[in-house]
Amino acid sequence: MKAQKQFRHQRRALDGVLLLDKSQGITSNAALQTARRLLNAAKAGHTGTLDPMATGLLPLTFGEATKFSQMLLDADKEYEATVRLGIETDTGDAEGRPIAEAPVSVAENDVRTALGRLTGEIEQIPPMYSALKRDGKPLYEYARAGIEVELAPRRVTIHALELLEFAGETFRIRVACSKGTYIRTLAIDLGRILGCGAHLSALRRTRIGPFAAGSGTVTLAELEAVPADERESLLAPADALVSHLPEVVLSAAQAAGLLQGRALVYEGSERGLVRVYGDGRFLGLGELGDDCRLLPKRLVATGAAAPQS
Repeated sequence: MKAQKQFRHQRRALDGVLLLDKSQGITSNAALQTARRLLNAAKAGHTGTLDPMATGLLPLTFGEATKFSQMLLDADKEYEATVRLGIETDTGDAEGRPIAEAPVSVAENDVRTALGRLTGEIEQIPPMYSALKRDGKPLYEYARAGIEVELAPRRVTIHALELLEFAGETFRIRVACSKGTYIRTLAIDLGRILGCGAHLSALRRTRIGPFAAGSGTVTLAELEAVPADERESLLAPADALVSHLPEVVLSAAQAAGLLQGRALVYEGSERGLVRVYGDGRFLGLGELGDDCRLLPKRLVATGAAAPQS
């Protein structure tokens, strides 16, 4: 029998950021793989997961943009969360098994007081049903096996907690917080402060770093509806992830030197991490010291075209 040749599907080298509005019921990785298939992209990543129950902003990175994903992993985030009082679950959300129930006798002002107690720098114990790893294994694997793991509290910052709607046994809040904040844990803590228990019944991420839901975001269904040869136009450029950093523009000779890994002397007022351009193209990140020496920090493999002003 003749050996059959195996042909691998050729994916495209594609650079950019897709501001995905994730729907409920799909994992972040499944959403990423679907978007990657629709764009036929060779390399892809995401900038922080959302639980399957959650909806909202999930920026996806492709090609050279994946090098700057950490910028959004470290960024502050905002959510709209619905909390259900009277029932605490083992996962902290509506997908879990009820483990405690209590009657609810809570007034709107009680909720506002509880929100005030959890605003600012607080300590949270991560939920067992999370992707946080212990000894190389996600915590949810221990939880599913019925194994309790002692977890140390982590310090996070709740910048703002705003009551948007109160309806007796449920209420909706806006949460502005630092990276590493678990909204499910926040719901549990609110329920315990209010004395009746609670869990998270709905969650939507509305902002991450400089990006907001509804501003240039697309759903997977909308992406699929666009003709295949036009989908790339929905991507923001790779440097969108670092647009908050100061800009440094180099001459062609300076750009060539930086891309070869050489330090440059650059006279300018910027200091620290900067985004670097040369010959009208985004070159990556550099670090500018007090001695006016510009060091290459994280460069793209080939300069990506700078956005038109």
